[in-house]
Amino acid sequence: MIVLRPAFGGLPCVLWLRPNRVLSRRGLRRLIMVLATLALMTAGLGAWQGDVFAPLFALIEASAMAIALSVAWRAGDRSERITLDDTSLEVQILPGRRCTRFQPYWVRVLLESGEGRYRLLLSSHGRKLEVGAFLAEEERAELFRKLRALLADFQTQQRR
Repeated sequence: MIVLRPAFGGLPCVLWLRPNRVLSRRGLRRLIMVLATLALMTAGLGAWQGDVFAPLFALIEASAMAIALSVAWRAGDRSERITLDDTSLEVQILPGRRCTRFQPYWVRVLLESGEGRYRLLLSSHGRKLEVGAFLAEEERAELFRKLRALLADFQTQQRR
């Protein structure tokens, strides 16, 4: 998901990049409860038919499934913030504090193919940084067009 806050009133232009998230935290909890209930009901049926270890294995399976779904859901917390102002183009990778700055007049936006997918790169002075790796191909292409347009507008404003 790409959210653009255009520059106005002296504030910089900001692009927020976030992966699409299907479930809310409440929806995730409900899904885990439904799947665990189904697994335990099936294990109860197996135990009724003589498999006394089925409930134990169902508990282990339900716990592993809940942990795996929670870890996958937490991976959706990652995001990137791209800020463009008069002095720099700054990419901040969240939830960490990693921040990379480029001079906006010299930065190039590249869309390279590699590893079976397209990579969106910002390049300047021999440094390259991949942005939007978690986005879908169409969103990455849209981000490529938006970044090129924003940088072109910025560079024409600097020449005036």
